[in-house]
Amino acid sequence: MEEIYSEEQKTCKIAKARPETIQFLLGFSKSMRVVDYKNMQFETMLN
Repeated sequence: MEEIYSEEQKTCKIAKARPETIQFLLGFSKSMRVVDYKNMQFETMLN
């Protein structure tokens, strides 16, 4: 186990997203609502 973590690993790559992908995710997050009621959570999508 020590052999695996003792060396510095340089395998991380920065991901690039297209503007369309970012707009889709922002729109999705704006339309999603989470409502807490007593001990339950309800997720709704507003269209």
